[in-house]
Amino acid sequence: MNLSQIMQQAQKMQRELKKAKETLAKQEFTISKNGMVNVTMLGDKSIKTIDIDKDALDPENKEMLEEAILLAVNELLEQIIEAEQEINENITGQKAGGGLF
Repeated sequence: MNLSQIMQQAQKMQRELKKAKETLAKQEFTISKNGMVNVTMLGDKSIKTIDIDKDALDPENKEMLEEAILLAVNELLEQIIEAEQEINENITGQKAGGGLF
């Protein structure tokens, strides 16, 4: 394989990664915790919605509600990072750690 072919292949891979990243950024990830809270996050790691059950708004549930939100957001972030890593592996054939996302 000559240098020109390698460059073309690298450019193709960059285009594929960019397209996959743009698609992931629009993808929705949703999780429910304890029936108290539903959080939806986009693949770009922005929170789209947080829906809190009205029964969870009791002041006695404050700490449990905060914990449910925290767990939901962290779990969604993990799902998105895994999706990013899977895209990277599928396109480049390399395991995570390359810092492409």
